Amino acid sequence: MLQQTRVATVIPYYLRFLRCFPDLKSLSLASLDEVLALWSGLGYYSRGRNLYKTARLIVSDHHGIFPQKIEVIQQFPGIGRSTAAAIEVFAYGKRCAILDGNVKRVLVRYFGMEGYPGEKKTEVLLWKKAEELLPKNNVRGNIEAYSQALMDLGATLCTRTKPKCIVCPIQRECVAFREHREDKLPIPRPCKPLLVKETVMLMIIRRSEILLERRPLTGIWGGLWCLPEMPANENVFLYCTQRFGIKIKLLAHMPSIDHTFTHFKLRIYPRSLQVVSQISKISQSGQIWISFTGALEAAIPTPVRNLLNSSCFLK
Repeated sequence: MLQQTRVATVIPYYLRFLRCFPDLKSLSLASLDEVLALWSGLGYYSRGRNLYKTARLIVSDHHGIFPQKIEVIQQFPGIGRSTAAAIEVFAYGKRCAILDGNVKRVLVRYFGMEGYPGEKKTEVLLWKKAEELLPKNNVRGNIEAYSQALMDLGATLCTRTKPKCIVCPIQRECVAFREHREDKLPIPRPCKPLLVKETVMLMIIRRSEILLERRPLTGIWGGLWCLPEMPANENVFLYCTQRFGIKIKLLAHMPSIDHTFTHFKLRIYPRSLQVVSQISKISQSGQIWISFTGALEAAIPTPVRNLLNSSCFLK
């Protein structure tokens, strides 16, 4: 959960998740729907899918016991070099270097490193520095203490903006502080204009129910329940007749909303629609009519939740 998400955001999701799935076995026996419903709103849903896959693999292939070898841990879905190292350090006290976003920022400023940290050349150098700085042995848990301190330093003092250099314990050795470059480092990601994609989301109401359909497991919002979508340039009345076998009427006007992903912006045009008559049954798998309450409790992405909660829609 902490991959690409702040601690304060994660905590309520983490506590709720553990209440439902206190161990690997309970998680492995759950359905993907149950897992994604608890993940709904946290974003980066591939993490939830990978967590679920990993739990099932550990139960089926490792007798429910989390392995200790880093080479094995890195083979699980969604676990890269730094996450595997964090598990090794904090679960097993192994001597491994961690390089999350906070640690990268600390090292870049401390050594005055140029280059965007996401570039391969810079990342290789960062891993080299991270490994060189590790305590030589793990006496009385100093590997765990060092690793946690380094991550906390980046999270609380060496922050992305307005770093608290005046109280930083390593300011004297920090190149960025000495050269007054703490606000210039790390060098930001090379700026590219975000591509804007457009879609129409159909909010189709039938009595007290709304139509949802499951998205493919790959791609954005993989495996989540979502409002049906159609291209922005098609006729909504014809589309609903041909695809769903229904005749509809247009309800309240709703403004477009933007949802930003890492590499593009999605412009959503909601269409609030009422079923007038059913021409034929919806026979496609992965589509359900569900109550508004049930929809809000399902595994749905944030824009869909916001639309369902919008006052003009619920009137």
